Amino acid sequence: MATVYTSAGEVVVVDLIDGTSAVHLDATNGKIGWGTGAGTATKADTALFIESAEARVAATVTQPTADKNQWVATITSASSQTITNAGLLNAASAGNLIVHGDFTGIALASGDKIEFTISLEQT
Repeated sequence: MATVYTSAGEVVVVDLIDGTSAVHLDATNGKIGWGTGAGTATKADTALFIESAEARVAATVTQPTADKNQWVATITSASSQTITNAGLLNAASAGNLIVHGDFTGIALASGDKIEFTISLEQT
């Protein structure tokens, strides 16, 4: 299991800092999505492993400490499936994968929900 700050995510954050991007990772653009494919998250990832059909969900964004941002969202399953990975993206479709995590599959029935919390700390 791995959770990584992707290379694409690093580029997005640098562009936010230097002002070359106007697409913030706020409650409007910070989306959490999930997938069903197998794999181990790496810095080179640009997409979720087999992204599920459910729409990416707008995240609630907080700053629990001065050097940390946190995104929280709950996704509801539209079918029976096993979720194996999730990530923070900066668009409702396409966009950039900022943080990607994989985990042991969680079997869901239609209507089941998972709440994801994704944190990014500048260290």
